[in-house]
Amino acid sequence: MSAVLEAKTRKNLKRSETKQLRLDGYVPAVLYGKEIESTAVSVPNITFVKTLREVGRNGIIELDIEGENKKHKVIVHDLQVDPIKDYLVHIDFFEVDLKSEMEAEVAVNLVGDAPGEKDGGVLSPLLYNVTVRALPTDIPEEITVDISELNIGDSIQISDLKSGKEFEFTNEPEETVVTVLPPEQQHEPEDESEGEEPELVETTKDNGEEEEKSE
Repeated sequence: MSAVLEAKTRKNLKRSETKQLRLDGYVPAVLYGKEIESTAVSVPNITFVKTLREVGRNGIIELDIEGENKKHKVIVHDLQVDPIKDYLVHIDFFEVDLKSEMEAEVAVNLVGDAPGEKDGGVLSPLLYNVTVRALPTDIPEEITVDISELNIGDSIQISDLKSGKEFEFTNEPEETVVTVLPPEQQHEPEDESEGEEPELVETTKDNGEEEEKSE
């Protein structure tokens, strides 16, 4: 699945110009790939967000740069968002070869209810993304992991996940995706001296010499 996204070349890379771009409703970005030189571009903020929702995080976008006759088939390689104001800061577009496999990060989606949680265990996701190798058009949007049979102490590793016909995992097989930890054991402090006053221990100053007694 792909969609067309219009872009403009950025010639002025000064911070003031970049700030003005955002105020005008555009997101600064860069286009790069194995066969092309890096090019600074900008795309309309709202249009980009709609496009990303349409094709998905790993979907193919046809980047149509103003003044060029060729559309670039790209994926969003990196997306920077301001953590406080929650607006798009910068986008990295990577031009892909549709006939060559590539590696990509894919989000993990946990589904179901783990019985271990109901028994007091703590569900602990350890991998929020996994890496797959596939043709650009075969990269999945997410990896669904069923946790409905996880009891306390159980875990799911990469080796337990099933690769699709079109992709394979490149993580180490023994990497843990999710586990259910046992509940924390509450240790009561030992109270050995309940009802008793603490024993007073006399200490004497030892300077290596006998203290003089006053008459």
